[in-house]
Amino acid sequence: MLIPKAEKHKNKKHLIYVSTQNCCVGTDWCSGNIQSHHLLKPFEGKRGFGMRASDKNVVPLCYYHHAQLHDKNGDEDKFWESQNLSSEHGRETAKMFWEKSPHKK
Repeated sequence: MLIPKAEKHKNKKHLIYVSTQNCCVGTDWCSGNIQSHHLLKPFEGKRGFGMRASDKNVVPLCYYHHAQLHDKNGDEDKFWESQNLSSEHGRETAKMFWEKSPHKK
């Protein structure tokens, strides 16, 4: 018996909205353009091998911090902690941006 796939939210306008925000690491020296990072450990839904989370599960990261997160082998919880933030920071931030997004559907 096959398990049905969870509905995946795609929302380009929300991605653009998130990428116009400040880097969620919150340092004064962020560098590079802001990118919408799809969480590896989403607050809602699941992510499979080779698949990214739905567009609800994105946070704004500058190019430097985005690259740094992926250099840590993609362990988001450890990345947030290395920035003196809660291990839940990414999920909490993505949920907050989704809830206040003018483009959520």
